[in-house]
Amino acid sequence: MAQLPQSHLRLADLSNQNATAFDITPTAPERQAIAAALNISGVKKLRFSGQLAPVGRSDWALTANLGATVVQPCVATLAPVTTRIDEPVRRSYIADLPEIDAAEAEMPEDDTVEPLPASLDLAAIMIEALTLALPLYPRSADAPLAAAASAPPGITPMSDEDAKPFAALGALREKLENKEE
Repeated sequence: MAQLPQSHLRLADLSNQNATAFDITPTAPERQAIAAALNISGVKKLRFSGQLAPVGRSDWALTANLGATVVQPCVATLAPVTTRIDEPVRRSYIADLPEIDAAEAEMPEDDTVEPLPASLDLAAIMIEALTLALPLYPRSADAPLAAAASAPPGITPMSDEDAKPFAALGALREKLENKEE
């Protein structure tokens, strides 16, 4: 993938008194490379802007906004589906985060906390946030909704009408009332 300019920040080089602002807007070839890496049709627009601020003596907090317009194939028709994504991105980098050595571990409540690295690759954070924000099953507005019915061999699949027994009773009542008139 194309290396984005100024996407690496070495934390030791940053001021520990003030926040460091960043604004990443990949070029068209970089967006094409990102789309190919994510296996989507295209990334029309992409911007990642925010700041990295010191917290206490050695920790850092990243707050940013991810804005993107992506194109993915529809899950039903493969027609292109364009989606606008506007997501807040938050990460906390903690110096004294205890390492988990267990084979199985529970997910922490705050999934934005990460161990403090020597440097941050803002482009990698942007791509990770974009990946998490992509619609899992993009569907075009005119894609047909087909009913799925399955049953073991020799058994008729249950339909939506079969699931509404009171509708059949209502129809029977109307039929009986019309017969009496």
